[in-house]
Amino acid sequence: MRRKIILDCDPGHDDAVAILLAGVAEELELLGITTVAGNSYVKNTTKNALILVENGNLNVPVCEGASKPLLREQIVAPDIHGESGLEGANLPDPTTEKDPRTAVEFIAEMIRKYEGEVTLCAVGPLTNIAIFLINYPYLHDKVKEIVIMGGGIAFGNTTPVAEFNILADPEAAQIVFDSKIPLTVFGLDATHQTKIHMDEIKKMQSLSSFIVSKMGLLLEFFHQTYYHVFKIKGAPLHDPCVIAYLIEPDIFEYKEYYCQIELKGALTYGQTVVDYWQNSNTPPNSKWAVKADRERFIKLLFSQLSKYK
Repeated sequence: MRRKIILDCDPGHDDAVAILLAGVAEELELLGITTVAGNSYVKNTTKNALILVENGNLNVPVCEGASKPLLREQIVAPDIHGESGLEGANLPDPTTEKDPRTAVEFIAEMIRKYEGEVTLCAVGPLTNIAIFLINYPYLHDKVKEIVIMGGGIAFGNTTPVAEFNILADPEAAQIVFDSKIPLTVFGLDATHQTKIHMDEIKKMQSLSSFIVSKMGLLLEFFHQTYYHVFKIKGAPLHDPCVIAYLIEPDIFEYKEYYCQIELKGALTYGQTVVDYWQNSNTPPNSKWAVKADRERFIKLLFSQLSKYK
């Protein structure tokens, strides 16, 4: 049976790849896309999601979500994703409209409709997921699993210890980690093992599908900004790891940890504090991907995206 998912995202270059991957994988049933402010402002992330859905011929609703974090001052990432959040391909503006339901309304509706079957895939800040958890406590045990891209065990990418998605709304992340819903985490330790290199990006640009070839242009921009900001060769495909996990989970290796989010530290705000050595003697609350098979990941990516014509 196809696994039912909702993709909560903030497109974003790697989000764009995750959307296309989720939309074409026969193993998955993409119920809808919910948007959140993160890589860019929510008006941009919603527009970008509509562009991708329309050009990918994905017949799914796009529901707009939170425009700002729960408590903290808003941050966005134009240094990585450009002012629009999706620079580099000059994709046409969407002709379709967003769904009238809010992200949280849509999530709650789908969880009620498909009790115990829906996986929430969150690849941006966790604001929408946290608001859903706050407003619908009686639906917690109806969620199959939450899978997120966020955090890191060994390092951050926005501060020395904090990853962008978690830092963008740490209070929301803490609510998710405390939810007791099965939680799988793709942090930077794993996602930096899934880099796509320029020869592979050029191969993507040569594919016949309009949207997939454009994705290659987007990833070339992403590759360049990553090198400019981090001096990293190869663009880490953070968000598609979440979708790859649902299609072919043994691409990755996992360990279970207890994790809390630092909410008060002057230097460590937004850090995913992972109890690596089990010093707290607290049972794990999350499963973390720790290793990735890059070759298998790239093979999966191309085998799925080549289905677009």
